[in-house]
Amino acid sequence: MIPREVLVGVTGGIAAFKTAAFVSQLVQAGHHVTVAMTSAATSFVGEATFAALTKRHVATRIMDPEHYPLGAHIELADRAALMCVAPATADFVGKIANGIADDLLSTLYLCFEGPVLLAPAMNVQMWNKPAVQRNLKQLTEDGVRLIAPGSGWLSCRQVGVGRMAEPEQILGEVQAVLQAFE
Repeated sequence: MIPREVLVGVTGGIAAFKTAAFVSQLVQAGHHVTVAMTSAATSFVGEATFAALTKRHVATRIMDPEHYPLGAHIELADRAALMCVAPATADFVGKIANGIADDLLSTLYLCFEGPVLLAPAMNVQMWNKPAVQRNLKQLTEDGVRLIAPGSGWLSCRQVGVGRMAEPEQILGEVQAVLQAFE
């Protein structure tokens, strides 16, 4: 497989710790990886973790003239072959399903023209809400590929659907999409 530029978005969910393993696997597979985090994501995993794994600056702000003179949302969207958001929280899913761009990651999504994969992760009650399911349906109709969450023990101390897919599964999905474009 030809190494490609992969943009990994991280939102504010406890599953962000699994995203570090996924990013490490992407890098080990030879891909070039840039991570963009929401401010809530930095409460779960620090920027330093992703910077160490990728050997790259971690994007957290739309306007960051030192690293992205044209704006991170423009420059990162232009250079990536694929965008994968893991975890994708109910908040993020709702924003992008409705075209809301009020932070770096949602703005990046609107600027990005390539394939987008989402690995949702949330509480089982949130997952089951009709509004969340409508938003996911809308994104699927828009061409976004969902990596379905599994069922199991959730950080809210409940068992149910909403557990983010495992890093190996997300990696497999990313590689399958990239291979389709070779």
